[in-house]
Amino acid sequence: MTTASLLDGFLHALLPLRPRAVWAHGSLAGGDYQEGRSDLDLIAVLPGPLTLGTVRRLVALHRGRRGEPLAAKLHCSYLTPATLHDADRSHLTWAHERVTRRPVTPVTRRELHAFGRVLYGEAPAALLPPVPDGQLADFVVRDQRDYWRPAVDKARLWRQDIWVDLGLLTFARATVTLREGRLISKREALAELAALGAPAEVVEDVIRRRYAVPAPAPAPADWPTRRAGLTRAYLGPAIDALVTTYG
Repeated sequence: MTTASLLDGFLHALLPLRPRAVWAHGSLAGGDYQEGRSDLDLIAVLPGPLTLGTVRRLVALHRGRRGEPLAAKLHCSYLTPATLHDADRSHLTWAHERVTRRPVTPVTRRELHAFGRVLYGEAPAALLPPVPDGQLADFVVRDQRDYWRPAVDKARLWRQDIWVDLGLLTFARATVTLREGRLISKREALAELAALGAPAEVVEDVIRRRYAVPAPAPAPADWPTRRAGLTRAYLGPAIDALVTTYG
């Protein structure tokens, strides 16, 4: 199954709930998508309200697609016209094959306005309020200070690929957003990391795992521990300096 056929099937299943819009953001919208590696980050605006019956239908819709190739990569947050204006509000979300709640952040909202991909219905500009530069910058600083900086001190997390990748990439993207007021892709962030002084062997590891074809062979057994140390030694002071400059 291809990404296009997965999205077609998902939209067809969602249509009985009469969505106002379905949008893609993240890699799929920003031109950095790699089938089988990248997540499919979607937002659906439903008429609302999201009753218990509607929630059950959404859960059944997602669970019913679990066996399909790529379906585990499909994440979708569900908004309504009455709830989409509040950037701090958490919304029903299907992600990592379970139901959760999370906000549609100012970064995601700016992405949608800048390069969001309309899969169905109305464009983001027709429904979502614009994101002021100050709101975007405040969120980026807060995210680095209150989420990523405390996480750096939790050594066990950084033996995992996902923490190394997202920690470095989010920091590079945050730096460019605060410095220049624009959003960049994950691939662009990797190039930025070299200029920001990130450890070269860690950046090269991220590039190999995310972009090499075919996928690289497993790393030596001691690499996750050494990589974690290098990443944490870099990110802690780098985040502190960023927050001091822009906070």
